[in-house]
Amino acid sequence: QVQLVESGGGLVQPGGSLRLSCAASGFTLRYYGIGWFRQAPGKEREGVSCVGSGGDMGYYKDSVKGRFTISRDTAKNTVYLQMNSLKPEDTAVYYCATSQYYYCSGYETYVYDYWGQGTQVTVSS
Repeated sequence: QVQLVESGGGLVQPGGSLRLSCAASGFTLRYYGIGWFRQAPGKEREGVSCVGSGGDMGYYKDSVKGRFTISRDTAKNTVYLQMNSLKPEDTAVYYCATSQYYYCSGYETYVYDYWGQGTQVTVSS
């Protein structure tokens, strides 16, 4: 059974850090581009970061550049999103998803086939 499971969300104060994990089962994650998305209450889902199968370069939404880092651990079949200097506007449910392509092809949701259930990130004092 193909499954993506996100974890690592939680409540953090502004300026704090979290590392989200996206663990895959039932298939090998290394062959796919991976995207991280988020959806805040009352807002549309938006792309945050993506990485190709090579894992050597990540792409980021402008508002998270310099604060978020995407990486992948092939041995653990897991992709991570390290989030530093968190802001209240980062509050959302975060999702990972596998792209139809091996490279980062942007953030159009129709390009992504498999989605995790999401993990809540709340940034508040």
